Amino acid sequence: MASKLVLASSSSIRAQLLRNANVDFDVVTARVDEDMIRRALEAEGAAPREIADALAESKARKVSGKRPGSLVLGCDQVLDFQGEVLSKPRDPEDARAQLQRLRGQRHMLLSAAVIYRDGEPLWRFVGVVRLFMRQFSDAYLDQYLDRNWHEIQHCVGGYMLEAEGVRLFEKVDGDYFTVLGMPLVEILSYLTLQGELPK
Repeated sequence: MASKLVLASSSSIRAQLLRNANVDFDVVTARVDEDMIRRALEAEGAAPREIADALAESKARKVSGKRPGSLVLGCDQVLDFQGEVLSKPRDPEDARAQLQRLRGQRHMLLSAAVIYRDGEPLWRFVGVVRLFMRQFSDAYLDQYLDRNWHEIQHCVGGYMLEAEGVRLFEKVDGDYFTVLGMPLVEILSYLTLQGELPK
């Protein structure tokens, strides 16, 4: 008999991806201080990949204690720009500054997923996407922020690739689901191999 899957996230996009794949799951938002965890790991010199993995694990572990017997999926995404982790923009000016730094450069999105059961980690994966941002003009950047700030204020890097943010790029190398914050194909493969989803 399949275990109940619990998504330890308030992300509407992650929930929609699972629904679109016809996966039955519950949502329990993990109450963790992501900024504190990230700052502590950065102070220790942790790599962006380790930070993404640790944040995903903290969410899965927290909710796993409340849902015995369930498979708890924790996810997190970080933006790695030349070894530095960029956070969600604080305001439109911060988004502008981030996008000006990323303009004409390559950065990576790291989307981590960790599955727990009964307080123990069972599986983990970090998907990597390499993105190349084009040399857009300051005029376009200002228009883009005016039109999109409400939607992008919760997005690392100040863009949504599934919306107008795609116009900021000249090349994307990697998995689209990983861009959206969840390595969906790998998660579904694991659940299927474990007998949690039908083969």
